[in-house]
Amino acid sequence: MALGPLFVGQAEAFEIFGIKLFGGDEPDRDIIDPLDYTITLETGASDRKLEKSLENTSLLLAGEDKPVSGDLGLVIKARDDRDRLIATLYENSLYGGVVRVTIDGRDIDALPPNPTFDRSRPVPVTISVTPGEPFTLGRVTLDGDAAKLNPADYDLTAGDSAGSLKILRATEQMAEALKAEGRPLTEVSRREVVADHKTRTVDVTISVEAGPVAPLGTVTVKGSKTVRADFIERYSRLKPGETYSPQQLRKAAERLRALGVFSSVTIEEADDLSNDGSLPIGIMVSEGKHRYFGVGASYSSLDGAGFEGYWGHRNLFGGAESLRIEGSVRGLGENRDVTDLSALDYNAGITFVKPGAFFPSATLEASVKGSSVTTDFYDAATITGKVGLAYEINDKDTVNAGVSLAYDSIDDAFGDGNTYLTLGIPVGYVSDTRDNKLNPTEGYYGTATVTPSYDFFGQTAFTSLEGSMSAYLGLGEEDRVVLAGRLSAGSLIGGGDLSAIPATRRFFVGGGGSVRGYSFQEITPYTNAGDGTGGRSFVTANLEARVSVTETIGLVPFVDIGTTSDSAVPDFSDLRMGAGIGLRYMTPFGPLRLDVAMPLQPYEGGSRYGIYAGIGQSF
Repeated sequence: MALGPLFVGQAEAFEIFGIKLFGGDEPDRDIIDPLDYTITLETGASDRKLEKSLENTSLLLAGEDKPVSGDLGLVIKARDDRDRLIATLYENSLYGGVVRVTIDGRDIDALPPNPTFDRSRPVPVTISVTPGEPFTLGRVTLDGDAAKLNPADYDLTAGDSAGSLKILRATEQMAEALKAEGRPLTEVSRREVVADHKTRTVDVTISVEAGPVAPLGTVTVKGSKTVRADFIERYSRLKPGETYSPQQLRKAAERLRALGVFSSVTIEEADDLSNDGSLPIGIMVSEGKHRYFGVGASYSSLDGAGFEGYWGHRNLFGGAESLRIEGSVRGLGENRDVTDLSALDYNAGITFVKPGAFFPSATLEASVKGSSVTTDFYDAATITGKVGLAYEINDKDTVNAGVSLAYDSIDDAFGDGNTYLTLGIPVGYVSDTRDNKLNPTEGYYGTATVTPSYDFFGQTAFTSLEGSMSAYLGLGEEDRVVLAGRLSAGSLIGGGDLSAIPATRRFFVGGGGSVRGYSFQEITPYTNAGDGTGGRSFVTANLEARVSVTETIGLVPFVDIGTTSDSAVPDFSDLRMGAGIGLRYMTPFGPLRLDVAMPLQPYEGGSRYGIYAGIGQSF
């Protein structure tokens, strides 16, 4: 960077993580016999959507600024373009469309085998498209094992549009439906599409042969090195004798990939059944790097900057056991003296995870974590040990239970030097149907946790109830707009006086994770002296409209609402709302997030705005 000014003339582009930040692409001149050309595409389409689709299909148009390899290379590329454009017309039910291509004024069908063109200037290429009138579906005939299926269930109804992709998709769905009956040898034996140009209809005949119902046979594992093959087979949950299911095979592959120890996972089905009528299955894996480390950072104008680092191992004993050591420091610049290290927030911990513990569907997690936190309302030094077991009921539902023991030393509104030794028995439930964990466009994510607790020092029993539900709905073409909402609530029952419950267990609202625009934990019950105490209950609601402006840029207007109460049931006497807008930049590792928010009912002397930055959507 210091020598940058010496190389200004050479700096034409810059990329980081594969993202081009500035500069353009230099045309590739390192090809054999480079030939430049110009392209004119006449779509003849009054429909802007069709016109755009044709323009996006043409590789000649997309690569006009790059030379092709020789005269014959231009002809080959032009013929490929014609085939692609015709396919696009078929996709739009335009089976009578015509695509004509000329190079240097000559039709490509009239060119000799080894043409030569005038190279005194870029060779002109003209593509003329006559779309014609749309066709509709005529007769739809299903043969073989597909004869029992209803064409209407697969969007094949006489009189509807006859797009080729719809027909192909319907054929695949029919084959998948028969495979789902436990018939692994299902295959499409015939697909016939006949267009009648007089009536502008398309007759479709589809024949699918399903074969016999078969169970899973022997399961073999190939490619494993340090991860034990018997663990891979067990964790896949593919059991010989169970009825074949394509969804089961897909889930097995996803399950193995989620372990993080493999760079690739492939489930292979045998071409034929074994002598006993079962289907042999092969699991092909390629192991990735087991050790990893990383660093991260976040910033909020209200909560300050934070940095974190971690190191981990994904395969300690050959069964994908993971160990992660992490630490973080936060609160830098949050109106604190950075030279006073005791004023910052620290977190450190070590976590061990054992997948497939006791049962293939169970995961054991044990951790020890410590933290020193300074907030506007309390200072807390905490050490927590926890052991928990999660069990997957099915692909979307998980239950979990565990035991934790925490020691807290807290200075808060109720005095300094308060100490607690709290035993907790958390029991929880998680349901997750999101289509994408980092950037969901549909589905929901719900959690519910009940934690009976007992403080040995104060001999106080209390129970924490918490729940959250997030939902996502994509709108428009390619989900260009996604509505996202989240509702969270919690309640503390029992415990006598509020001071008998550790401040780290009470409920505070405000900040980037709840109601943006307010500072961290700003929404809380207050004493007459103006000290925040935390509440026995809370409710928050978040609503976002995630709008894609381009493929990489998005805007997110949002509204957040929250309240806390000193009673176990929220009384909504202090309901606070924040609103703002966010910017999203999509990257291969998730969206980069920048949010700006303002409190609509600010506290006297409280925050007036908040700026939040991070990786991933806000929820």
